[in-house]
Amino acid sequence: MAQISLTFPDGNSRSYEAGITPSEVAADISVSLGKKAISATVNGAHWDLAWPIAADAAISIHTMQDDEPALELIRHDFAHVMARAVQEIWPDVKVTIGPVIEHGWYYDFDREEHFTPEDLSTIEARMKEIINARDLVRTEVWDRQRALQHYRDNAEPYKVELVDAIPGSDPIRMYWHGDWQDLCRGPHLQHTGQLPADAFRLTSIAGAYWRGDSSREMLQRIYGVAFKNRDGLKRHLNMLEEAAKRDHRRLGREMHLFHMQEEAPGQVFWHPNGWTIYTTLQDYVRRRQHAGGYVEVNTPQIVARKLWEESGHWDKFQEHIFTLEVDEEHAREKAVNALKPMNCPCHVQIFNQGIKSYRDLPLRIAEFGSCSRYEPSGALHGIMRVRGFTQDDGHIFCREDQIESETARYIDFLANIYADLGFPEFKVKFADRPEIRAGTDEVWDKAEEALLHATRAAGIEPDLNPGEGAFYGPKLEFVLTDAIGRDWQCGTHQVDFVLPERLNATYVGEDGDRHRPVILHRAALGSFERFIGILIENSEGRLPFWLAPRQVVVASITSDSNEHAAKIVADLVNAGVRAEPDIRNEKISYKVREHSVGKVPMILAVGQREVNDGTVSIRRLGSKATETRALADTVRELATEALPPDLRRDDRARSEFDAA
Repeated sequence: MAQISLTFPDGNSRSYEAGITPSEVAADISVSLGKKAISATVNGAHWDLAWPIAADAAISIHTMQDDEPALELIRHDFAHVMARAVQEIWPDVKVTIGPVIEHGWYYDFDREEHFTPEDLSTIEARMKEIINARDLVRTEVWDRQRALQHYRDNAEPYKVELVDAIPGSDPIRMYWHGDWQDLCRGPHLQHTGQLPADAFRLTSIAGAYWRGDSSREMLQRIYGVAFKNRDGLKRHLNMLEEAAKRDHRRLGREMHLFHMQEEAPGQVFWHPNGWTIYTTLQDYVRRRQHAGGYVEVNTPQIVARKLWEESGHWDKFQEHIFTLEVDEEHAREKAVNALKPMNCPCHVQIFNQGIKSYRDLPLRIAEFGSCSRYEPSGALHGIMRVRGFTQDDGHIFCREDQIESETARYIDFLANIYADLGFPEFKVKFADRPEIRAGTDEVWDKAEEALLHATRAAGIEPDLNPGEGAFYGPKLEFVLTDAIGRDWQCGTHQVDFVLPERLNATYVGEDGDRHRPVILHRAALGSFERFIGILIENSEGRLPFWLAPRQVVVASITSDSNEHAAKIVADLVNAGVRAEPDIRNEKISYKVREHSVGKVPMILAVGQREVNDGTVSIRRLGSKATETRALADTVRELATEALPPDLRRDDRARSEFDAA
């Protein structure tokens, strides 16, 4: 038998016969490790303990102490155990796929009757019985015909289709959890008893088209979450409860910000309060971009298919593009146009007007670009995932030797914006070449090296997000963490050598010859709609004072103070504060409660005593305490607090200059 060499994380190697399994390797290292092992990593791939190793390899053995591989196995096995439980309770149900997702898994089923919330409890109980049975998990590799015949004999048409879709050279792995069998790439645990019976929960039921195709069968999807222990599950369920309280859709209704309806799926109807947030945020970003050296442009929303073909978006992004057929005058055929899904090809058209010199670079172009992308109806989620949105989009046309300085400049620009919006810290991920892409490997090598070098030169060591770059270039992803620990990928920064070539962008260099610029695609907030949703959920609707749509309500305590309340409102409005009166014939406690639900940051109560003393009673959102202050001081302080952060800094600088 041929010998192979296995190298361990500490650099040591051992020789074994080819075909040895990770389980045997673990037992050879120590009896203890042999008992604790759950899987291995072999040459970077997650490996089942029962799979043979045929050639020299780097190997590491995993136990339940290794969070990432342990959670992957736990959640994958739970998907199988849930599918087994469903088919044992309802034998006529057909199974399809059950992948691991963040925090858990889902499995899609074909069943004539609809699952109910009560069914989830029944399934959970059966899953615990399967776990307690400690049934062995085993795997075999089958040839294609045997697998097809097995699923035909067992009337599992979805599995037949999945087997047909497996490339001819790939192994077809079969897994058994006890007597229940499923097609699966693995790996898995060694027996069902390794699953933590008190650390999982079935959470919801949803509809899902088979293979995401709306022309195919509608299936029923059951979601579950699982963790290594009960405490992990408890923390997650508490987070879900907190997230429900912060749901931007509910807060949007309570604060009268926006609504959505079936006549315009995935598009937002902004109400006055919501549009105030939108425009205030947009004005802030506009000022920051102007100060950052950007020129603002505006480009068409409907652009001919020809441009999207030239840019490469038609081939790589077509399923997300809305198309329009327009009868052109004197034309025999209809011209196909598209609602723009992004702004970059249009910005190149602006760059291409006239001759650009190396002295013109870097040229920083920005647009609040309205884009449209088709998202499946099942993927839509309030204003977080929509079909019509606006980006704070920007493109920096520069020379190759300017990539480093422009990347550092942008990271600093973005960090200041995030800090102003309540996110003083963020994570950075480096997303490299995707499987489907434009450009040669040499171009991608150059782009990835340039972006990674520029990022490190800016003092940042990014995490790797493999395969998630744009089709035209690698990108940095800027990830914000909200008040309850959820991560949101918002800003991006991409290095692109491909589009300048495809769209024939050039500048005249110092040598007098034509050269291709590099395009740095960048967005700080990304989608305004999504970012506003993040702000709402992060703050639980208690937006910072400068961004709150209704900043102050002046509520009269008695009708005698109505006129004075109206005068205070006028003074505040003149000072730049968004203020409104509440002089209804209602008790002050009722008014305070109602405006607190509406997330008004400050309520000023005025009665006859306040009229006589020239004061106001101040109640801030979230505080039960009431403070009495002089009216003039209050107006002056609120006028400052109402300024956006950049204008407040400018105001402070002017005051310090005047004082000096």
